[in-house]
Amino acid sequence: MSDTRLRRLADVLVGYSTQVRQGDLVLIEAPALAAPLVREVQSAVLHAGGHPLTRIAIDGLAENLLVNGSDEQLEFVNPVRIDEIETGDVRIVLEGYWNTKALTGVDPARQARFSRAREQLRNRYLERAADGDLRWVLTAYPTNAAAQDAEMSLAEYEEFVYGAGLLDADDPVAEWEAFAARIARVGEFLAGVGELRVVTDGTDLTLGVGGRQWIPAQGRENFPDGEIFTAPIEDRVDGTIHFTYPAVFQGREVHDVRLRFEGGEVVEATAARGQDFLEQMIGMDDGARRAGEFAFGLNDGIDIFTRNILFDEKIGGTVHLALGTAYPESGGLNRSGLHWDMICDLRTGSEVYADGELVYRDGRFLSGIWD
Repeated sequence: MSDTRLRRLADVLVGYSTQVRQGDLVLIEAPALAAPLVREVQSAVLHAGGHPLTRIAIDGLAENLLVNGSDEQLEFVNPVRIDEIETGDVRIVLEGYWNTKALTGVDPARQARFSRAREQLRNRYLERAADGDLRWVLTAYPTNAAAQDAEMSLAEYEEFVYGAGLLDADDPVAEWEAFAARIARVGEFLAGVGELRVVTDGTDLTLGVGGRQWIPAQGRENFPDGEIFTAPIEDRVDGTIHFTYPAVFQGREVHDVRLRFEGGEVVEATAARGQDFLEQMIGMDDGARRAGEFAFGLNDGIDIFTRNILFDEKIGGTVHLALGTAYPESGGLNRSGLHWDMICDLRTGSEVYADGELVYRDGRFLSGIWD
């Protein structure tokens, strides 16, 4: 990205997504690889009157801990980290990978142990965010590794990221506000729905959603954004779902995942590749076998699979289901050390029924709900 694009992105993250105010403590977390964007974000925070606190990651540290750390070291949670989550007003996370497959060789059981140890911290973070005490946003800094995963050149990938964020518009914030209004209309419709049924090739899944909150993702917590999500009722997910794309988690790809639910719990889980990792993750704790999130992807500017969930879960015409912890603001009660999003493409040969009525076909809500 050029400096101008990075500056516009930083301005949107600070001014629109997190709305940094005078005196805010702003946590900025990024890899050293994203230094150009870190500098722009820091400048934008200073201009807004906030106090930037940067945390810069170095390549290889996570892998070193997961491979060489003792069980005690894997389970250690830095008290400074706890303090930051308790006292920060804003958290801005900039993703950027040297190697997206760096953790592929790590024992899945060790990854599960590491994640379990941080469940309480993750839940506290989500609670503060749900209460409005901590504003946050996650975005991506384009790297060669991410471009390679998306099967693009770096220049092509930069253009993709730029377009998905509507940053090529004369006024990106105005574009996001207009997009947010469309997503909100979908939320108003779904708020009155008690049950959803998703039907497509290999999938016939029914989810109870009555009384749960539908959260319109409008470029605040993720950037780019463009989904609407909720937490299914914990014991009311039944049937089967086949995920179209590889399920990517902690640098690993699990292919051709199929799940069967009974009474809200996964009773059968299969994969063509990565079965052992799938079983280790959903066996992490009791909550890992239940769905913590269900969502519709609505961003038509994202139309390809990139192996980066920040983009892929927003693909227009898809739904995704996450196993594990629910976002508190959606009303979900499930808690887990896991939150693993998996994507089902509905753009061809699909139907979604709301309380028995057809409301969505081939990747589109029917007229009047979305358009």
